[in-house]
Amino acid sequence: MRGGRVFSAFTREWLDVDVAVADGFVAGLGDYQGRETLDASGRYLVPGFVDAHVHIESSKLMVDEFARLVLPFGTTAVVADPHEIANVLGTDGVHWLLDASASLPLDVYFMAPSSVPASRFESPRRELTIGDLEGLLRRTHVLGVAEMMNFPGVVSGDAAELAKVGLAQHVDGHAPRLVGKKLNAYAAAGISSDHEASSIDEGRERLRAGMWLLMREASAARNLEALLPLAREYGPSRIAFCTDDREPEHIAAEGHVNSMVRAAVALGIPPEDALVMASLNGALYHGLLHLGAIAPGYQADLLLLTDLVSFVPELVLKAGLPVAAIEHVPVPDWVRNTVRVGPVAADAFRIAWTGGPARVIGLVPGQIVTEALVDEPTVADGWAVADPDRDLAKIAVLERHLGTGRIGLGFVRGFGLRRGAFGATFAHDAHNVVVVGADDDAMARVVTRLAERGGGIAVVDGGAVVAELPLPVAGLLSDQPLADVLDASGAINAAAQRLGVQLPHPFQVLAFLALSVIPSLKITDRGLLDVDRFVLVPLATEAPRERAVNH
Repeated sequence: MRGGRVFSAFTREWLDVDVAVADGFVAGLGDYQGRETLDASGRYLVPGFVDAHVHIESSKLMVDEFARLVLPFGTTAVVADPHEIANVLGTDGVHWLLDASASLPLDVYFMAPSSVPASRFESPRRELTIGDLEGLLRRTHVLGVAEMMNFPGVVSGDAAELAKVGLAQHVDGHAPRLVGKKLNAYAAAGISSDHEASSIDEGRERLRAGMWLLMREASAARNLEALLPLAREYGPSRIAFCTDDREPEHIAAEGHVNSMVRAAVALGIPPEDALVMASLNGALYHGLLHLGAIAPGYQADLLLLTDLVSFVPELVLKAGLPVAAIEHVPVPDWVRNTVRVGPVAADAFRIAWTGGPARVIGLVPGQIVTEALVDEPTVADGWAVADPDRDLAKIAVLERHLGTGRIGLGFVRGFGLRRGAFGATFAHDAHNVVVVGADDDAMARVVTRLAERGGGIAVVDGGAVVAELPLPVAGLLSDQPLADVLDASGAINAAAQRLGVQLPHPFQVLAFLALSVIPSLKITDRGLLDVDRFVLVPLATEAPRERAVNH
């Protein structure tokens, strides 16, 4: 490659040199002759981007379609936590996903899911044991132990959680709002990163504790802008970019890791620092010492950029070659038909009420943390009902793996739902059925439809299913091409907006309301959970009325 400005990730400078590539690796930088020459004059040559932490399942795409989506944006390697599919299909599902990724031009590395279930308050198909994790860690593309989500267990010295941490030298973290001595305990246990920091103070504490700060810009949790001042304050060392959970239309419209580079530069970060956080640092953190740089001996994952503003590659080279056609990954029958929910009637969502305040899940715009609100529900004929005029919707989580019939009921504020209901079988992390509604009949129709389709996302209005995104693979993934998934994903978002929902990515927000390890108030099939105290709490509360929120 001749004539381009070549980025050195080690010195953060631009070099006017040739890049010699042989057998998929960089042979050297300097003055070279080759059998083939690519003219890069007037353009910039940078390393392929590395996503330091991603849940591929959040894209709703099979791994081949995910690769087709992100490779043109310059993401050439990802480190995935497959705990979504592990909650539904156990280690068999993880091994299948590993095998399905092996032939892709996108380098997909995995971490062994440490939190299945994420806590004792969630209900996956079955718990992953120490033996399960040891088996996964023997696979060549499994780098370590995935995000340790049960941070209260680690901090309190729970022997079972510490045993998981002890399985590997490389352990990812998950510690929202954890600071001070508790963060010290978490880091001292051997956990070396966190992607849940949402404030500059949280990020600073993690860096000072010697942890890697994985700056996240997901669909529902957008933390990049809040954390970028740390890169200006301390430089890019020990900071890497990750997307965590992104909807397919978010990626298609804005990009992948390259969109984080673009946003960082627009917010005043030098392009050189942003590029390092998007490439070399993610590779260094995960021990992928052949990736993330343009230097002798490194894999020739190279991006040709026309400018340092848009960061949309003109050309993506994977191991020195343009990305060829990606083969279709077949879907076996055994990963389908995972939604085991019996007939559900409207009365399953009734909440008897004699008066008084209730606990309400309060959404926080742009975040996946929630507020624990207190408000008095509207009561009709002895039943607590949704009240759209007060932005008070019902929420329910139904166990869907073993057919137990268990259901948790509550209220949520922040969607703006005026009528109907919407729900999904994609609900972090146990991926039971989660549904939000303005009336019980619509909620029952959503759950029935999801069971009929073997999983997915559905929107109901006036008793009819008005939009849906079928996800027949483990109730998490589509078996359809990217274009069809994008169309359906756009349709369900538009349908939700017609019901009054104003959030840009309501289904990502919905999915996180069932996650028991993100503060403050969440809901699972076992009921409402106070994550700050890590205890189940009743819907009714004796809190004084003066603490109730204003309508």
